[in-house]
Amino acid sequence: MPDRTAYAIIGAGPSGLEMARVLKRDGVPFEVFEKHTDVGGIWDIDNPGSPMYESAHFISSKTMSALDGMPFPDDYPDYPRWDQLRDYLRAYAREFDLLGHLNLNTSVERIEKVEGGWDVHLPGGEVRPFRGVVMCTGNQWKPNVPEFPGDWQGEQIHSVDYRSIDQLRGKRVLIVGAGNSGCDIACDAALAADSAVISMRRGYWFIPKHIFGMPADVFAATGPKLPAKAQQKVFEQLLRRVVGDVTRFGLPAPDHLPLSSHPIMNTQIIHHLAHGDIEYRPNVAELEGDKVRFEDGRVDEFDLIIWATGYHVDFPVLEREHFDWQGNSPDLFMNVFSRKDDDLFAMGILELDGGAWPIMSIQAELISRVVRDRDERPEAFAAFRDVVQTRPDLEGGVEHVDSPRHHYYTQGDAYRRLASRLLDRLERGALATEGLDEPGVGERAASVLGKVRERVGF
Repeated sequence: MPDRTAYAIIGAGPSGLEMARVLKRDGVPFEVFEKHTDVGGIWDIDNPGSPMYESAHFISSKTMSALDGMPFPDDYPDYPRWDQLRDYLRAYAREFDLLGHLNLNTSVERIEKVEGGWDVHLPGGEVRPFRGVVMCTGNQWKPNVPEFPGDWQGEQIHSVDYRSIDQLRGKRVLIVGAGNSGCDIACDAALAADSAVISMRRGYWFIPKHIFGMPADVFAATGPKLPAKAQQKVFEQLLRRVVGDVTRFGLPAPDHLPLSSHPIMNTQIIHHLAHGDIEYRPNVAELEGDKVRFEDGRVDEFDLIIWATGYHVDFPVLEREHFDWQGNSPDLFMNVFSRKDDDLFAMGILELDGGAWPIMSIQAELISRVVRDRDERPEAFAAFRDVVQTRPDLEGGVEHVDSPRHHYYTQGDAYRRLASRLLDRLERGALATEGLDEPGVGERAASVLGKVRERVGF
């Protein structure tokens, strides 16, 4: 029988590197497979299929967004640029001596469930046996391109193919979608295109990256802890005063409270709207050759449409049957654990209202504890498999917008509390199937939240 003691980590972006660091620390054998020539995942603009573009920056601050064990360099700006994040991840791999565990420039063709574990099929017919698999491929590789009536005869791309402001020069550009990428691209178009129009289905809250001189997430972390609804109401009043009434610029009013949809960390777009460099349109109604008809009846000519319409979660090397699915989103316990296979995990399949990388650090701790319990504490592992079938509240009292993106959305503090409480119970061997949603935090949760406050000097 083949040796199935090691775990396969698929992808060497932030989640894959963090998983590798934790397994290495805990003495769990593993290998990492990365199709690109270096680490960094989507943050390497040269990685084929990456959605990165030259003007991209983090939307959470360096203070609140580092992986465990290595803060961002002091000379990094509050919101690092894509290449600084790529360089940080490469330094992270060196700092924790992970390079020897990496199979770079190695595509995985197929992952197959077999007796006793999994087989990872590589090019040329090579097959490597593993005890379990951690999918660290992220959720921004398969573009979502909507369909509209009519026929478009001009140029069109999805935002995954946008790289540089040079693609916009001399063109009449329509950006469809007002997520963070769509707003960034619209701001580029305001500077370079002959005309720039952004189409959005609903009104949104635009959050400044600095509030009273502090990064917005630092400001939120250092403030009083309120119930979710109260926090949203307070934040709404703050944004009305700091940003103002966006309907003055032709935008629709938000139809939801702040943080009920993914935060749009961009007020540059308000600047360009106020100066007439970007125009707003409602949702697309029909495509008419080189024209677009919008739902308000207005018709405009364009040279280029950029579909900034998000992504589908996809694991093309893995049969779909290994996860339960809700539409295009895998139904995972804590956004990590397969409900079907106890040796299959995913990291980074989440959207939330703050920095994702620290959450990935907690996810890696959970996975490491569980895979060690498989061998060391079978009773605790069996109890955990019962817990995997439950559905704790990861929204923390926030009622999120009903859209495919928000099917795997979590509220950051709620996730930290639940994950930390779960990890605390796992480490003490006192796991129960009830009470994960109870108020209060365990020792582990208090430690995690305390670490956040230490970072910001609170």
